[in-house]
Amino acid sequence: MIEINTSSENRAVLSASIGLAVMQWQDATQAYDEAVGAKLELNAAERHCLGLLYGGPQSAGAIATATGLTPAAVTALIDRLEARGLVTRTRSLEDRRKVVIEGTEATRALSERYYGAIAKEGEKVIATFSEAELATISRFVNAALDLQRAQLERLKA
Repeated sequence: MIEINTSSENRAVLSASIGLAVMQWQDATQAYDEAVGAKLELNAAERHCLGLLYGGPQSAGAIATATGLTPAAVTALIDRLEARGLVTRTRSLEDRRKVVIEGTEATRALSERYYGAIAKEGEKVIATFSEAELATISRFVNAALDLQRAQLERLKA
């Protein structure tokens, strides 16, 4: 661990160390997700869709927007996941013309199986930080996420 003090040289070293750690974290996360996908025979778009549904039901349009897939490709993706028992389609209660896509109990069980231990261990790591440190970490993670999303939008434009 790098000792923190007020010198600009140490700040530069610490900033570089954080940048490298974030890149390695991204790579490790991607490698883990790809390994889970290979084990479950899910491609990247299917994993992305299931990840979106972890947060709750979504419309096909929202899935298309988040994944960058065309409506036809999303329909095919949902067909494949539904055939495997990983998602269901239901009519929206607010607007019967809309279809809502939702993860199934099988999806929740797979998520718990492959990501539950990470979440539990992550809670232990988080418990080691003070409330003030957590506020700083939260500010950094959200700022980094905003930056990444903005860069993605620029790249797509």
